[in-house]
Amino acid sequence: MRIYALLVLLISSISTMSQNCDHSLSGIVTDIHDGQLLIGVTVIIADSEQAVQTGDDGTFVFSNLCNDTYYLQVSHPYCLTKGFTVKVSGDTTKVFKLEHHIEELNQITIEGKAYTDKTKTILESTINKDELERFSSGSLGDVLKNLSGVSSLNTGNTVVKPMVNGLHSSRVVIINNGVRMEDQEWGAEHAPNIDINTVSNLTVIKGASALQFSGDAVGGVIIAEASKVPVKDSLYGKTLMTTASNGRGLSLSSQLTKSYQNGWYSSLQGTLKKFGDFETPDYVLSNTGVFERNASVKVGFNRFDYGIEAYYSIFKNEIGILAASHLGGAQDQIRALESPIPLIINDFSYTNDAPKQDVTHHLATIKGFKKFDDFGKLSLQYDFQRNNRLEYDIRRGDDKNKPSSDLQLDTHTVLLDLDAPLSDKIVLKTGLMAKYQKNVANPDTGVRRLIPDFQMYDLGMYFVMDYQLNDQWLLEAGGRFDYSFMDVFKFYRTSFWESRNYDQLFSEIVLEELENQILTNPELSFNNGSGTLGASYAFGKNSKLFFNYSIASRAPNSSELFSEGLHHSASRIELGDLRFNSEISHKVSLTFQKANAVFSFQINPYINTISDFIVNEPVGTQQTIRGNFQVWEYRQTNAQLLGIDMDASYKFAKNYRLNTQFSLIKGNDRTNDAPLIGMPPANLSNQIVYQNAKFNNIRLALQSAYHFKQNNYPDTNFEVFNPETERSQIVDFSTSPDAYHLLNFSSSIDLNINQKSKFTVGFTITNLLNTSYRNYLNRLRFYADDLGRNFSLNLKINY
Repeated sequence: MRIYALLVLLISSISTMSQNCDHSLSGIVTDIHDGQLLIGVTVIIADSEQAVQTGDDGTFVFSNLCNDTYYLQVSHPYCLTKGFTVKVSGDTTKVFKLEHHIEELNQITIEGKAYTDKTKTILESTINKDELERFSSGSLGDVLKNLSGVSSLNTGNTVVKPMVNGLHSSRVVIINNGVRMEDQEWGAEHAPNIDINTVSNLTVIKGASALQFSGDAVGGVIIAEASKVPVKDSLYGKTLMTTASNGRGLSLSSQLTKSYQNGWYSSLQGTLKKFGDFETPDYVLSNTGVFERNASVKVGFNRFDYGIEAYYSIFKNEIGILAASHLGGAQDQIRALESPIPLIINDFSYTNDAPKQDVTHHLATIKGFKKFDDFGKLSLQYDFQRNNRLEYDIRRGDDKNKPSSDLQLDTHTVLLDLDAPLSDKIVLKTGLMAKYQKNVANPDTGVRRLIPDFQMYDLGMYFVMDYQLNDQWLLEAGGRFDYSFMDVFKFYRTSFWESRNYDQLFSEIVLEELENQILTNPELSFNNGSGTLGASYAFGKNSKLFFNYSIASRAPNSSELFSEGLHHSASRIELGDLRFNSEISHKVSLTFQKANAVFSFQINPYINTISDFIVNEPVGTQQTIRGNFQVWEYRQTNAQLLGIDMDASYKFAKNYRLNTQFSLIKGNDRTNDAPLIGMPPANLSNQIVYQNAKFNNIRLALQSAYHFKQNNYPDTNFEVFNPETERSQIVDFSTSPDAYHLLNFSSSIDLNINQKSKFTVGFTITNLLNTSYRNYLNRLRFYADDLGRNFSLNLKINY
C-alpha cells in the first residue's frame, strides 16, 4: 500500500510541476459613467510583485499566469481604489470599471453645484448652497425671487408663492428630492411645503421642456435637490441659526450625515422657526406670525452602478393671516380700501389667532437605480404624500377653535425612468408615471366645503432625445402624453346650479336633489399632450445660443372647476366653472449667453401664447354671516405673455463685481383686448459685491432693487352699496401701487475653528432705508403696507 501511495504522490507532483503557466490576463479599465478609457491605472496582483499600468490605449496585460484565481487591486490617482477577483482559464480578458469622478463628486457635495442639466436647450437658473444658506429663515419663494424672471405672489409676508415668467400655482411644478409636490398648490395663498434648509441646489427651468418631470408646467419647473453623499467613511454636518429684528424671531436648523466606504449612508435634519407679528415702517401687522417645525431622515446605499434610498420628511407650519383683511360689512370694505393704515392694529404678539392656516405635509419615498452596460440607467421610485390643511376663520361660541376648512390630500406615485446612451452622440430618456390621488373634506366643520371630495387617476409617459450633432450643435426633441380621470362628489347650491345653466348641461350627473342643494357626481377625463423641440449652438469663445419651442397642456385643477364658496385664508369668495377645458400653451424662447472670468451676460426673450387660459378676477363683493368679502370668479380666455429677462456680471476690479438683473413681462387677454390681472411689473436690480477669499472669505454686498409701477392692469372696479351713506360707490380693485426702491445689505466672514470645522458669521439688513411701499403682487396690499427694515444675524458652523 505504501508503494501505491508513493506512486500517487509522485504522479501528482509531476503533474503539478508540469502545469502550463504561460497564460495571459489582459484587459481595459474604463470610467463607470461613460465608458471612457482610463490611462495610468495601476493594476497589482495581490501577494506578488507583479504590477502593470494601462497605456495610452487604456489596456494592460499580465503574462506567465497559471489557471488559477487571482486577487487584483486597481487604482488611479483620481479614482476610488477597488479590488477584483479574477479566475484565469487560458488566455483571459476582463474589463474593470472605476468611479473616475469621485473627487469631483465630493467637490460638488461641498459646493452644492448642479449635478446634471435637466434640459439642454433652455438655459437653467441655479442657486447654490451658499446662497441658500443666507435665506435659512426664509421660504422657497423668498429665495427664488432673486432670480431674473422669477417673482413671488404673496399673501401678506409669510405666504410666498413662486411665480415664473408671470405664472404660478398649478402652472409651476415643484420637484422636491425627486418628488413632484402635491400640496394643494392650486390655491394662490398655498405656499410650497418645503424646508429650504434641506435643499443644497435649486434649479429653475422657465418653460415646459423638462418633460421627464411633467407635461403641464406651463410656467416652468423648480427643482430642489439635496446634497449627494460621498462614498467614503465620513461624519459631517452643519448648524445654522438666524435671529431677526422684524418679527423678533429665531430660526434654528441642524443636519448630520454619516457615510461609509462600502456605500451605506444616513442623514438626519431638523428645523425650528418662530416669529411673531411682523411690522411695516409705521405699524404692526397684527396676527402675521409664523411657527414652523420640520424634520427629515434619509438612509441609502450607493455603489455608483446601483443604489437604493429611503427618505421621509414632515413639514408643519402655522401661519397667521393679517387680521385687517377679514372685515365686517360693506362699509368696512370701503373704509379699509380708503384708509392709509389697517383698520385693525394690535400690540406685538407671538400668538396667531384666526384667521390662520395650519398645514402638515408628510413625504415618504423609496427609490433605486441600476446601471446596465448595454442598456443604460434604470430607475424606479415610489412616493407617498399626505397634506392636511386647516384654515381657521373668525368664529364665535363653541366653534371658535374649529377649522372652517379641513382638507386631507393623499397622493401615491410610481415612476419608472430609463436614461440610455444609444450612441456616442445620442442619449434617450424615457419613462412611465402612474398616480392616484384622493382628497377628503371634513364634513364636520360646520361650513360649506370649498373643494369637494374627489379621486383622481393619472397615467403618463414621455421621451426626450438629445443628439450631439458636432462640437457646436446639440439638438433636443421630446414628447409626453398624460391621461387624467377625476371622480368627484359635490353638493351644489340649487341657485348656483341653475344660474350657471348646469341643470341643462349636466343633468346626467345629478344623484339627488335636496331642499336647496343638489348632490352630483362629475366624472371628468382629460387627454393632454406636450412636446419640446430645441437646439443649442456654441460659437466664438465662451458664447452659446439656446432655442426652444415647447407645447404644454394643463388640465384645470379642482379649485378652478369646483370652487363655490368662501376661501377663508384667501379672505374671498371664489367661484369655479365645471365647463373648463385644458389650457394649451405654445412657448418660444431664445437665449444668448456669453461668460468668462471677467464678464458674463445673458438675455432671454420669450413669447407664451395660451389658449383657454384660466384667469381669476374680482367681480364684486358679497355680504355673509361672517362678514363682507370680495367675490373672485374663474373664467377662460386666450392669453399671450411677452417678456424678456437679462442678467449681467462684471468684475471691474480685483475682488469687486457688479451684478445686474432686469425683467419685463406684458400679459394680454387677447379675447377682450385687455391686460391680464396679476402680472409682475418690471424690476431692475444692481448689486456690488466685494469678496476676498484670502481674508477669511469676507463678503460684503449692497443691492439696489427698483420695482416699477404696473401700468398694465384690467379694469376690475365695481359698485358696492354703502349702508352708511345709503348709496352705491365705486370700489377700486384695479389701480396698482406706486413704484418703489429698496436698498439691501448683506455680509459674511468665515472663521476656521480647526482643519475640519468652520464658523461663518453673516449680517443682513433688508429695506435699509425703512421705505414704506406696497407690492402689486401682494394680495393683501389693499389693507396694509409691506415689511419695514429688518436686521438679521446669521451664524453657521460646519463640522
